[in-house]
Amino acid sequence: MHVSTREPVGRTPQTADPVLVLMGVSGSGKSTVAGIIAGAMGWDLQEGDALHPPANVAKMASGQPLTDEDRWPWLDLVAGWIRDHTDNGLPGVITCSALKRSYRDVLRGDNVVFVHLAGSRAQIGERLTARLDHFMPPSLLDTQISTLEPIEPDEDAIVVDVGGSPTQVATEIIARLEQRLGR
Repeated sequence: MHVSTREPVGRTPQTADPVLVLMGVSGSGKSTVAGIIAGAMGWDLQEGDALHPPANVAKMASGQPLTDEDRWPWLDLVAGWIRDHTDNGLPGVITCSALKRSYRDVLRGDNVVFVHLAGSRAQIGERLTARLDHFMPPSLLDTQISTLEPIEPDEDAIVVDVGGSPTQVATEIIARLEQRLGR
């Protein structure tokens, strides 16, 4: 499994437990891996999709991709959860596709680390097809892939290949965090 970390330019690693934003396209394993990490670390967990307004869920369920205008109110809610935790010194894990740099800029803050779960279209397409309990249809995968803007060198992020099992991916993320935190 390939894992790379990128520290933001001009910053030193954080020493306090961060808020992790598990990001990537639908089907990359955000919810599963987030649950494993939160359970292992004893951190708060928030499923970002649960913060979507009903109109967004209905739109995606009908096979229509969200527009930026659809996403901004949702991203504000996700950012609020993150700020509540960082302002109070509480670690946590939240899932959010965070496909564009401009979306991540809304979520970014001190002690926030993006964890991009990256995989091939074939890997993720297979996972989406097998998933039965989600409002996001596999037909929107190509839209998400074309929208995804890669993590840039100045973003505080860990990029993890999702080729391993969810437990392996979560274990690798935790190990990378411990390394960053000097533990």
